[in-house]
Amino acid sequence: MNWKVRCVLKQASDSRHRILPLQELAENVRSWKAAGQRVVLTNGCFDLLHVGHVRYLYSAAAEGDVLVVAVNSDAGVRGLKGPGRPIQAENERAEILAALEPVDWVTLFDEPTVERVIRTLRPDIHCKGTDYTVETVPERAVVAEVGGEVRIVGDTTDHATTDLVSRIRALD
Repeated sequence: MNWKVRCVLKQASDSRHRILPLQELAENVRSWKAAGQRVVLTNGCFDLLHVGHVRYLYSAAAEGDVLVVAVNSDAGVRGLKGPGRPIQAENERAEILAALEPVDWVTLFDEPTVERVIRTLRPDIHCKGTDYTVETVPERAVVAEVGGEVRIVGDTTDHATTDLVSRIRALD
């Protein structure tokens, strides 16, 4: 699907309708794959959206036909990042992502890893950022298990939400 078509579709619908529970999304993924579309999955906290996230999402979307973003729940972010995080609630983070042009669908997950999401959706491609190599992607074995490929995408410049949070807190 080209970018102009995606843009028109996004303008015509409320972004919150593109946030789906995992099982409902899985049904859609099966249909898209049966129709020959390549499904791309990526995941993350996306706590404070920054330019690195935007570049990463555009790069991931370019790898296939449908981009699904799995977002860590609030509890999951706290487990990964510690107390005081997330800055924004999970539903708000999901809605912001769903409103972005390269993102087609969003789902939330509670587990500490994205492995259950990968096993459920069985994406053709699983994208990770340039802070990884294909060999260091923690879920690479699960991606291979479901017949998918791991791709490293995005901006090679170092951008981190943790750095932004530190800079903001230093202003107080």
